[in-house]
Amino acid sequence: MDPALLIPTPDAIPVSWGWFQLLLLPTFFLHILLMNVMFGSAFIALVSHLNGKGGGNPCTAEISQRLPFTIAFAVNLGVAPYLFVQVLYGHFLYASSILMAVFWLSIVALLIGAYSLAYVYKYQYARLEGGRALIIALITLLLLIIAFFFSNNFTLMQAPTTWSRYFDHPGGLLLNLTDPTLFPRYLHFMVAAVAIGGLAIALFFSYQHKKGAPDAQPWIEYGCRWFGHATILNVALGLWFLAALPRAVFTTATTTGILFLLTLAGGIVLAVPALVYSYSARVIPALSCTLGTLALMICARSLLRATMLAPWFSFSQLPVNPSVSPFLVFLLFLAAGLLLIVWMLRFAYRSCRDGEVQP
Repeated sequence: MDPALLIPTPDAIPVSWGWFQLLLLPTFFLHILLMNVMFGSAFIALVSHLNGKGGGNPCTAEISQRLPFTIAFAVNLGVAPYLFVQVLYGHFLYASSILMAVFWLSIVALLIGAYSLAYVYKYQYARLEGGRALIIALITLLLLIIAFFFSNNFTLMQAPTTWSRYFDHPGGLLLNLTDPTLFPRYLHFMVAAVAIGGLAIALFFSYQHKKGAPDAQPWIEYGCRWFGHATILNVALGLWFLAALPRAVFTTATTTGILFLLTLAGGIVLAVPALVYSYSARVIPALSCTLGTLALMICARSLLRATMLAPWFSFSQLPVNPSVSPFLVFLLFLAAGLLLIVWMLRFAYRSCRDGEVQP
């Protein structure tokens, strides 16, 4: 069967596709940053509990207090980029979501479970003692499963040649396990999250150190070590991921291919000083380089998706039904939503600083 026959007709969009791409990149940057802090800090807390045979320390205590907030903000900041992806690639994403519908719909229940356990970890931290490791292990496992389903869906949407499997297995239980890029891509994302989680820990205790906390310095170095070790491992995973990609994506014959290679190279170059700064516990310079690397890698990811879908789709195929006023109203509500999130972050910061949630 010709895979092109399985691709739905795209819906019309109200303005040029460039507007949605312009909105997708920064909103996804914010989401992935919070997602990395969320999973990375949870994973580091798990390892810390296991090394301490379930005991606690100042680092895991701080993580326990902030993990529910981090999950909430990561989820909320993920709504906008997901909507923009649906606008641009909805006819691919809806199809892949149907193929793995059972797993995709289960994400809601898995996320509720992780969020609920995060509150148990927060409010019962002192009482749990040896049970802390079990609770954070369950949270980490649920987050790993959710991320695996996301990786499946976003690789499956790029592979229309595999969609015909639906006719043999129409139960919504198809995953993209035969894709050679799935596992290196998944591991690359998750190890990057551990690295940024470590950097978030170093940043937090760096702030505590400036406030005069006497025992903060060892935890700054602890977070920086996590960042450095995870980043080195992630370089190897990144090379595995690149080796698994089709050779056709590494091309200078198209503008998209050139931009992909440039952003990829820029991200790799910036990762080097980030490593150097982290091992010398210079948190702010390491953070600056890491944010630059993350931004470039997000751009490279977007260009890679466009290249992978090039045989089936280009943005010029999206029909435009001009309707500027609804788009302006949408932008207004988007700005209001972002301002509300900023207010929520400030509220959460004050609450955590004071040690109690107060209105």
